[in-house]
Amino acid sequence: MILKRGDAAVAPMARAVARVLRAHRLDCCVEHAEHGLDLPTLTAAQMGDSCDLVIVIGGDGTLLHAARALAASGTPILGVNLGRLGFLVDLSANDIETGLAACLRGEYVTERRFLLQATPAGRAQPLPAFNDVVLHKRDLARMLEFEARVDGNVINAYRADGLVIATPTGSTAYALSAGGPIVHPALRAITLVPICPHTLNNRPLVISADSEITLELSKADADHCMLTLDGQTSIRLQKSARVVVSSYAEPVRLLHPKPYHYFAILRAKLRWGAQSGI
Repeated sequence: MILKRGDAAVAPMARAVARVLRAHRLDCCVEHAEHGLDLPTLTAAQMGDSCDLVIVIGGDGTLLHAARALAASGTPILGVNLGRLGFLVDLSANDIETGLAACLRGEYVTERRFLLQATPAGRAQPLPAFNDVVLHKRDLARMLEFEARVDGNVINAYRADGLVIATPTGSTAYALSAGGPIVHPALRAITLVPICPHTLNNRPLVISADSEITLELSKADADHCMLTLDGQTSIRLQKSARVVVSSYAEPVRLLHPKPYHYFAILRAKLRWGAQSGI
């Protein structure tokens, strides 16, 4: 299990999950020894190498961490929701025993969602991201100037506060707040959404997930910006920085308890139809 750090509500839910697993004669472990849980510990990477299923207890942020940590292994992930409505964690706290038992019997829906990988200039290994790769200002209240290419072809020379490069999973996160479209997770598409562009003709762009995106920053701006992955991991760029973004080789495998309907989650999360009483 991978648990949300520092939240006391996690402990009783983790114990309930452990009881169900043991009832099915399954071993379980946790990523960190906390919350008073008497369970063996493994790192997320070790879980990917040795576990058949990783159960995430927390919110979407915890699942994003797990998805990046398990990206290379392809180990399936099941999310248990702490109580807030999440797009990715959908096994409710009140349904742990029956819902998890049903999943263990094979009564679940499997989704495969792709990740992005970002490779800044000078870095040997790419960095995975499940929601988005965001180029943004670091410490100055000024616009960035950067050029974007898709498969070697220049698409724009941006003047903006930054750029959100999002997967369909991330289309309902920062990209949506920046004015991007909602993209169904079954589509292999990447969305490029400028953040507060200088001119209004810089609109969001949806491209194939098989494309390679290259960002080139001006020398004046490269030392004043960051690259942030899923809003959780940030790295500083260097002068004359170049960043290459493309799809990660392995997809994330998400398990959802039945019944699972993506549009039902959208309606609940975005309150579609709430005012009309539908």
